[in-house]
Amino acid sequence: MNFIKMHGLGNDFIIFDARKSPITLNKNMAISLSDRNKGIGCDQIAIINDSDYGYAKLEFWNSDGSRSNTCGNATRCIGKILFREADTDNLILETAERQIECKKEGDLISVNMGLPLFEWHEIPLSKEMNTLSLDLEGEPTATSMGNPHCTFFVEDLSKIDVGKVGHEIETDQLFLEGTNVQFVEVIKRNKVKAKIWERGAGITMASGSSSCAIAVAGVRRDLLEREVEIELDGGLLEVKWAEDGVWLKGPTSEVYEGTISKNFFKE
Repeated sequence: MNFIKMHGLGNDFIIFDARKSPITLNKNMAISLSDRNKGIGCDQIAIINDSDYGYAKLEFWNSDGSRSNTCGNATRCIGKILFREADTDNLILETAERQIECKKEGDLISVNMGLPLFEWHEIPLSKEMNTLSLDLEGEPTATSMGNPHCTFFVEDLSKIDVGKVGHEIETDQLFLEGTNVQFVEVIKRNKVKAKIWERGAGITMASGSSSCAIAVAGVRRDLLEREVEIELDGGLLEVKWAEDGVWLKGPTSEVYEGTISKNFFKE
């Protein structure tokens, strides 16, 4: 099992290419690989598979062993790998929920995460509710970017206990599939600071789909313009909510390549 370790602003991934050598993961294997003390360590695992509809089909696992339908930063990282083998600056990548356009823009990689969804059953929520202002303390906004998001706009980000509140909201019974949670302080209409609690992974330095959800929620609440910089613990991501979808752009970094020991899953 050969892999590449990459990250997008500290949001880190173990990436396997299963197109030539098929890989089948299960929950326990994903947890073991993601362990930062006993395994490789990561926020998510991503697997590149063959696709009938795009250049490749992507599969995502969270560090707690659960599955994820999409991951913006992992898709950008994979895009960097695939652009090296493809004689093009534009690719279509398939995920469980949608097809994602990926572009190479100089040293940066951008992806179109698709159109956001707002209806309560699309998030999905356990009961009908106005997703612009949920019936929760802080009146957050719910968005689906192919995965669920809950966005809080706060006055002072430094006063938020991200770990405590993030875990409580992720597991709240309102969210049928759990949720990613964002805490956002608006600096100006085209820039925010944010901290992220990622479903299945916990506090993370950056998140692509969460950044898209932040931008969309901010526009819906008339707090932000359609092009915005998201300042995260790991650095800056650029998000643009355009007619064809929500575009996410930022840097990606390769850390190392390796091979999983044959004995790793036996011990």
